[in-house]
Amino acid sequence: MTNIVSALTARTQFGQIIKRATQKNERFVVDRRGEPSVVIMSIKDYIQTFAPPPEELRAMQATAKRNKTDKLTPRQIDRIVATVRKEQKASAGKHRPK
Repeated sequence: MTNIVSALTARTQFGQIIKRATQKNERFVVDRRGEPSVVIMSIKDYIQTFAPPPEELRAMQATAKRNKTDKLTPRQIDRIVATVRKEQKASAGKHRPK
């Protein structure tokens, strides 16, 4: 939903506009002297509209959500990667010809 607000309203109600943009996905066109000047929208809305993720990334995100790994912290991810690399290195050492 797009709302048109004056520059004065945008200035005095900025916090409320940000809240509505982020929580309700509303868009605001700020009108200055009768001309549209800027658009205020949430980052999530902006990304979905102008920079949607490629299909491969959406598939990976869906898999992570299904596996409940979408909430891992960077530190947890680093630990998992280090563990897998260590296991692969140990496994590769066992299969090398002497």
